[in-house]
Amino acid sequence: IPLKNRRWFSDPPGHRTRKSRLVTKDGHCNIEFGNIEYSNHFAFVVDFWTTFVEIRWRFVLVLFVATFTGSWFMFSLLWYWIAKSNGDLTAQNQTEEHVRCIDNVNGLTTAFLYSLETQTTIGYGGRALTGHCAGTVALIIIQSLVGVFINCFMCGIILAKISLPKKRAKTVTFSNTAVICLKKGSLCLLIRVANLRKTLLIGSQIYGKLLRTTTTPDGETIILDQLDVDFMVDAGKDNLFFVCPLTLYHVINRSSPFYELSADTLPLQDFELVVFLDGTAESTSSSCQVRTSYVPQEIQWGYSFLPIISRTKTGKYRVDFSNFSKSVRVTTPHCVHCFETDGDQRTPNKENHINQLKLGIDNLGFQVIDIPDPVDVTKM
Repeated sequence: IPLKNRRWFSDPPGHRTRKSRLVTKDGHCNIEFGNIEYSNHFAFVVDFWTTFVEIRWRFVLVLFVATFTGSWFMFSLLWYWIAKSNGDLTAQNQTEEHVRCIDNVNGLTTAFLYSLETQTTIGYGGRALTGHCAGTVALIIIQSLVGVFINCFMCGIILAKISLPKKRAKTVTFSNTAVICLKKGSLCLLIRVANLRKTLLIGSQIYGKLLRTTTTPDGETIILDQLDVDFMVDAGKDNLFFVCPLTLYHVINRSSPFYELSADTLPLQDFELVVFLDGTAESTSSSCQVRTSYVPQEIQWGYSFLPIISRTKTGKYRVDFSNFSKSVRVTTPHCVHCFETDGDQRTPNKENHINQLKLGIDNLGFQVIDIPDPVDVTKM
């Protein structure tokens, strides 16, 4: 659907509503799923590894404690059953010729201690197999293998959660607000982004999505309609050299979704600008994505960011993050149409000036003097 055929929803003048974000300032998505069929819930169980990696740390710790404690207790019941079947318990009558399967396992408590010592390979020496029962040999092999599997699984989950790429995204920050001002002769929307680590994000790309509610010419209402918003820096928009904070800008022209806005209508709009930064961490080679969003009340028309990069006397470059999100009021056109109208009025004067430079300008102080032809005195 062409951009001009879509109608924006805006609040009436004087009416202020609290905008519910789809993406929070720290990048979390504010969305929930309802009426999911039971069969779809089973898919989370099938993909158990991703489910365990994405759950919260509190549940991981509970799973860690429950898994190990539960396995020790389950195997202690098996050791207790073997000891009871063989007559090794204290309450059972034992003869002098009685041969034990496990030494010093006289009850459920000692069976649990023996299970713990076996799976954690502690081996204090007080409780041990006698080797007279074949079932105990098979059970100790099974418990050792199960213990190794649980150790690998839990260590893998903890390591995967620690090394999640979204943790790297915590050290990339965006400015709290966006600004609209003139840049290189065009009206632009500017935001700032900074990498707080000295390690680079390789292959960084920046782009945006404008989320809003629109109506089509057919009367259909589209909630969370997405439009592309291109951002760039002076060196381009791909493969950013992300060694210092960058000021990203979007040119507001006829193809921009902000073309119809003005300084007065901007606070009344109902949209959300989501900005994405994709890159690969230099130290871990893991891909990560950083997200943030801006609502109309967080976009300042007629402001520009304060400079933050300076050079010290020792030759080092210094970044002052105290001015990272600060802005100052600058002269800015009221709307894009006003800026284009003023540009059209200046164009004829500029063309006349260029023609005058080409044709020349009469100098009133210049006097025309007739210079006679020189006499030819050359003789043959």
